[in-house]
Amino acid sequence: MSYIPRLKTHYKDKVAPALMEQFQYSSVMQIPKLVKICINQGIGDATQDKKLVDNAVSEISLIAGQKAVPTMARKSISNFKLREFMPIGARVTLRDERMYEFLERFISIALPRVRDFRGISDKSFDGRGNYSMGIKEQIIFPEINLDKINKVTGMDITFVTTANTDAEALALLKEMGLPFKNQRNN
Repeated sequence: MSYIPRLKTHYKDKVAPALMEQFQYSSVMQIPKLVKICINQGIGDATQDKKLVDNAVSEISLIAGQKAVPTMARKSISNFKLREFMPIGARVTLRDERMYEFLERFISIALPRVRDFRGISDKSFDGRGNYSMGIKEQIIFPEINLDKINKVTGMDITFVTTANTDAEALALLKEMGLPFKNQRNN
């Protein structure tokens, strides 16, 4: 028998029926689900030091459990000393089992390690059911060895869902376990 992540079975057993009841869908196929998680890190000082991009790629690969790729500049900007196709960041896209494993580690281990954490904002939806958030420090992930990092950097994490509205996506991500702030505490 193959391994099935805990959050995947949680989605099938608890989240999908709860969303079906809450939004009164006529078909099971209308229930929103998490499609992918994109992790992106832009390196501003990459034009001066090429090793920063290699460090970012290795750190994101450790965090995600999947090989990250460097992102390249699309066009040259002389004021920033930026050339076309110069590596300026790192990104990785997680799907299926790795996505659920990352989400579980993110919710249960990484987010509680954020200083003064009171929940994540529910204002970062894009209008089409996708949620983006920023992390200020990569050291909240236990995979990162504190002795080996040169510089504390942040990253962007995007949760892509099949939800049609932000309300459906918010309900989905809340049911999956993301700790959103309470409305009255804003």
